[in-house]
Amino acid sequence: MITLQDKILSKVTKPTRYTGGELNAVLKDPKSVDVRFGFCFADTYEIAMSHLGLKILYHSLNNRSDTWCERVFAPWTDMEDEMRAHGMRLFALESGDEVTHFDMLGFTLQYELCYSNIVNMLNLAGIPPLASERGEEYPIICGGGPCAYNAEPVADFFDFLMMGEGEDLINEVTDEYARWKKNGKKDKRDYLEAIAKIDGVYVPSFYDVEYNADGTVKSVVPNNPNAKPRIKKRIMRDFDGAYTPETIIVPFGEVVHDRVMLEIMRGCLRGCRFCQAGYIYRPQRERSPQRLLGIADSLLSCSGYDEISLSSLSSSDYGGLRELTDGLLDMTEQKKIGLSLPSLRIDNFSLELMEKVQKVRKTGITFAPEAGTQRLRDVINKNITEEDILSSTKLLFEGGWTSVKLYFMIGLPTETNEDVEGIAELAQKVLGVYFGIPKEERAKNINITVSTSSFVPKPFTAFQWAAQNSREELIEKQDLLKSSIKSKRIRYNWHDNKTSYLEGVFARGDRRLSRVILRAVEKGCKFDGWGEHFRFDLWMETFEELGIDPDFYNLRERSYEEVLPWDHIDIGVTKLFLMKENEKAKAAETTPHCREKCSGCGAAVWKTGVCTEK
Repeated sequence: MITLQDKILSKVTKPTRYTGGELNAVLKDPKSVDVRFGFCFADTYEIAMSHLGLKILYHSLNNRSDTWCERVFAPWTDMEDEMRAHGMRLFALESGDEVTHFDMLGFTLQYELCYSNIVNMLNLAGIPPLASERGEEYPIICGGGPCAYNAEPVADFFDFLMMGEGEDLINEVTDEYARWKKNGKKDKRDYLEAIAKIDGVYVPSFYDVEYNADGTVKSVVPNNPNAKPRIKKRIMRDFDGAYTPETIIVPFGEVVHDRVMLEIMRGCLRGCRFCQAGYIYRPQRERSPQRLLGIADSLLSCSGYDEISLSSLSSSDYGGLRELTDGLLDMTEQKKIGLSLPSLRIDNFSLELMEKVQKVRKTGITFAPEAGTQRLRDVINKNITEEDILSSTKLLFEGGWTSVKLYFMIGLPTETNEDVEGIAELAQKVLGVYFGIPKEERAKNINITVSTSSFVPKPFTAFQWAAQNSREELIEKQDLLKSSIKSKRIRYNWHDNKTSYLEGVFARGDRRLSRVILRAVEKGCKFDGWGEHFRFDLWMETFEELGIDPDFYNLRERSYEEVLPWDHIDIGVTKLFLMKENEKAKAAETTPHCREKCSGCGAAVWKTGVCTEK
C-alpha cells in the first residue's frame, strides 16, 4: 500500500532530502529523553549537510542521554507545495515528527539571504514567527552562527541567540532547559532570565532600542536586571581538547561538500580588513597533528568517503601542516583517498606540498589576490605582492597544472577604475607566465578563470563604517573589467549585484527590518540565495510599502560616533582597534600578521592560541 508520504515523494525532484535514515544518523525513543532539540538549517539538505557546525553540535547534543537532536531543513519549493496541499507541517528528518512537538528549535544563521527561509520554515511549522506572539505551547526558538553577531534584523523572531562558538554553550542552555522543564515550564520568561546570566546568551526582548530623529540607533539598553549591558562571545580556549565528532552521517544523495572535513584550526592570524570571520573567530587556535590523525582515521572508517579536506580559514598557516599531511598521506595514498587543501595562501604556497596531496587526483587551484593592484591589496591588508602571485602560478604551471582560478572583490573601499583594470592586467600577466615556460615543459590547454564578488561591508570588521557601492557603480565596474580582459583564454565570472545589495542591507541592519522580512515572506520571498527564486522586485516593493529606505543601511558611510546596532556585542577585538585599522586602510598602510607582531587587537583577553605563543 502506498502511503501519503510515498505519493508526495514521488512528485519531488530529490526525495532523499526528506527521508532520513542515513548511515550514522541518531535514532532515539522520544519518551526516553527530556529535551527534543531540532537543529534547523534554513537551506536545502545538500547545503546543510555540508556544514561542519551542524555535524559538531548534532553529535554533541546526541551524546547526552537526556537529549535527542534531530535535523530540520528547508524543503525545496516542490516539496513545500506538496506539504501545503496535503496539510503537512515542517518535520524532522530522524523521526518524521512535526517540529511543533519539540522543546527547542535552533537555527544557524550562516548567511543574510537565508532570513526569509527562517520565517517561511516557522510558518510552515505552524509556529508564529514573532517571539512576542508565541506562548508556552510553542518550542523555544534560538539561533547562533556568524550572522548572530548582528542578528538585529531577525531579533524579533528569536527567544534567544548564542554568541560565539557553541560546543559548550549549547549544552549549558540545554541543561537549563531540562531543569526548567522538570520544574513545570510555568513561564518562558523564567527560563530566559536564567540563561541570560550565561556568558554568550543574548535575549533580544530584554533590550530596548531607541532611535535618533535621523534613523540611526540612539541606544540599546537592557530592560531586565538579568540581562548584561554587553554580551561577550564564547570561544573554545582549549581547541585541541574541544569536542569534535568521530562519526558523521553519510548522505544518501550527493551534497555540496561530499567528503570528510577535518577542522585543523579555528581563527586566522592574517587580519584581512574585509573578512568578518578573521575577526570574530580570533584568536587563532590549532589542533595537534596527532589528534587530527586519530579523528581522520575514525571519520574515514565510519563513512567510506574517498576524499578528505582540511577545514580552516588559512590552511597553510597551520603550524603542523607538514607533519599532518605526511601522516594523512600515509593513511590515504594506499586506499586511493584524495586529500584537498583549500584556503592556501599565495605567499607561502608550496609546490612540493601540492604534488604530495594531489597524487591521487589533480584538481584546479584557486588563489585569492582579492584586488588587482598593490595599493588596493595594501588597503585591505592582504599582505601579498604581485611577485608572490606570479611566482606561485609559475610553480603551478611548471608542475603540470593548467587550471587556475583567481578570485577578486570589486567595490572595495577606495577602489578606482585603475584598480579594476588592474585585475585584467594581473590575469594577463599570469597568462604570460604560462607562455613564458618552454612549450615542451608546460602542459597544454591553459584555463584561467577570473571571478569577482561584490564587496559587502560586515559588522566587526575594519570596514564596518564604509559605504557599499551602489548597484549602478558595481555594474559599471563589472562592464569595465569585462572590456579590459582581451584574451579568450581568460574567462570572467561575476556575482549578481542585486543579491549583494540585499545582503548589505541585512548585514548592518537593525530591528526595524524584521517587519520587512515578515512582509516579504507573505509576498512569496524565500530561497533568496538561489538565483531562480530571488525576487528583488518584491523586496524593493516591500521596502517602499513599509516606508523603509534600504539605501540607509548599506549605501552610506558611518561616523565613528554613531551607535552601531551591534555595539552591545563583545567579540574581544576592540572597536578602537578596528577604527585604527580603518584609518590605516585609508592610508594604504599594512598591519603584520599575529605571529610576526602582535597588533594589540584585544583578542589576547582570551589567553589562548596564537596570543600565547610568545
